[in-house]
Amino acid sequence: MTTRLANLAERALKWSALTTIARFVLQLGAQVALARLLGPGNYGVYGIGMTVLTFAAFLSGGSFSWNLMLLPKVDDEDIRFSFTWQLIAGFICAFVMLASAPAIASFFGDARVESIVQWLSLASLLTAASAPATCLLQRDLNFRTLGLIQLASYAAGYLAVGVPMALAGYGAHALAIACVVQAAVTLVGAYIARPHPLRPLLRHVSGADHLNTGRAVFFTNIVNWLLSNLDRVVIGRVLNTHFVGLYTVAYNLASIPNVLLLSALQPAFLAAGAKLQNEPKRLAQGWLLGLACVLVLITPVSVVAAMLSADVVALLYGPAWMESAWVLALLFLCLPAWTCWGLSTPVLWNTGRKHYEFLLQLPLLLIAAPAWWYFGHEGIRAIAIVSAVVIYLRAAVIITAALRALELRWTVLMPDMARGIGLAALAALAVAGGHQAVANVTLPGAALVAGGFCALAALLIVIGVRPTLLGRDTQSALGRLAPRFAPRWAAPAPADLDGQAP
Repeated sequence: MTTRLANLAERALKWSALTTIARFVLQLGAQVALARLLGPGNYGVYGIGMTVLTFAAFLSGGSFSWNLMLLPKVDDEDIRFSFTWQLIAGFICAFVMLASAPAIASFFGDARVESIVQWLSLASLLTAASAPATCLLQRDLNFRTLGLIQLASYAAGYLAVGVPMALAGYGAHALAIACVVQAAVTLVGAYIARPHPLRPLLRHVSGADHLNTGRAVFFTNIVNWLLSNLDRVVIGRVLNTHFVGLYTVAYNLASIPNVLLLSALQPAFLAAGAKLQNEPKRLAQGWLLGLACVLVLITPVSVVAAMLSADVVALLYGPAWMESAWVLALLFLCLPAWTCWGLSTPVLWNTGRKHYEFLLQLPLLLIAAPAWWYFGHEGIRAIAIVSAVVIYLRAAVIITAALRALELRWTVLMPDMARGIGLAALAALAVAGGHQAVANVTLPGAALVAGGFCALAALLIVIGVRPTLLGRDTQSALGRLAPRFAPRWAAPAPADLDGQAP
C-alpha cells in the first residue's frame, strides 16, 4: 500500500470511528424514545415494514453501484451506466412494494402493515437513487462527509420528524415517515457532496462486467436478507406483531454496534482492497489487523453488554419490554461473529470470488429456514437461539473462505481469539463484582452503572499497565487512532502470514 493510500485509509478510519460513536449515541437515544412512546405493538408493525424495506433495499439499494467501489478506475460512463440501472431497479422494487402491500398485510394478519409498507416503498426508491453518490464517497474514502450526512439524515428523520409524530399519536406511521425523511436527506446530501452525471446510459462497453457484478450483489443480498430477516417473518406469521416488536428492538439494539462498525470499516476496506487486488499479502495484513481488533476488543465488550442486558432494558425501555432482555443478551454475544463476517466478505470480492458469499451460505439457509419455522411456536427465545447459531455458522464459513483466498490457516487467528476470551473472562468477573457491590441498592440503574464501570476500569487497567496483552495488531491499530494514549507502544512487527501464531 502506498504511503498516500495508507494515510487516506487511516484518516478515513479515524473519521469513521468518530462519526460511528456519534451515530451510536444518536440512534440509541432515538430508538429508546420511540420505543417508549410507541410500545411493542406499533414497533412490531414497523419492524415488519422494515423487513420488507430491507429486502427491497438489498435488491435495489446498491446492486448496480457496488461496482463503482470495485473498479480500479472509474469514468463518467461507468457512473452513468450504474446510476441508470440503479434507478431502474429502484423503481421496480418500489412499485412491487406498493402493489404487494395489501397481500403482505394479509399474510401477517395486521391491516396496519399495508400503509406502512406503502410509505416505505418511497424510502426504497430514494435509497436506490442515493447509492451511486454514496458508493463514490466511499470509494474516495471520504468518510468525514459521509458520516456527517448519515448523522444529519438520521437526526432529521427520527428526531425532528419521528419523535414529534409519535408524541402526536401517529403510531407506527411516525417511524415509517421518519425513514422516508432520512432517505431523502441522505439522497440530497450525498449528491451535493459527490455530484455525478445523471444522463441515462443503458449500454456500456464494460456493461457485461457491470451487470455481472450487479447480479452477484443481487443474489448475495437475497441470501443475506433471508438469513438476517427470516426469523422476524416467522415471528410475525406464527406469533403476532407484539412479539415482532420485542424481537425487533432486541435485534436492532444488539446490532447497532455491528452495523455502525461495518458501515465504517467494510466500505473503507473494500475500497482500499480494490486498489490492492494484485498485492494479496498487503490485503491480508489489513484484513488480519481488522480481525485482531474485533477479536480482542469486541469480544469482551459483547460479554459485558450481554451481562448488562436486563439492566439496560429495565432502565431505558421499561417493564413493557423486559421479555426482550434475554434475546438481547444472546444477540450481544454474537457481535464478534457478526463483525468478523462483515469484515471478511470484502476479501472474497477483492480476490475475484464475488459469487462465493451467496453460494457458501445457501446450505446454511436450507438448514436455518426449517429450523426457524419448527421452533417458531416455542417463542422468541427459541428463534433467537437458532439465529445465534446461524450467525456463528455464517462467520465460520466466510472467514474460512477468506483464509483460503489469502492462503492462510485458522491458526493465524487463534492468538487474538485467546486474548479476546481472556479479556472477556476478566470483564465478566468485573461486572459480577460490580453487581455484587450494589446488590442491596434499590436505586434504578445502580447495577448497570456499577457493572459497566467495573468492567471498563478492568479493561483500561489492562490497556494501561500491560498493553502487550492486546497483541501486536491491536496495539498498532489503537496507537494509530490515538497515539497520545499509547506513547510507549513500539511499532509492531509485520504480521506472520504463513498461518503461524505471532
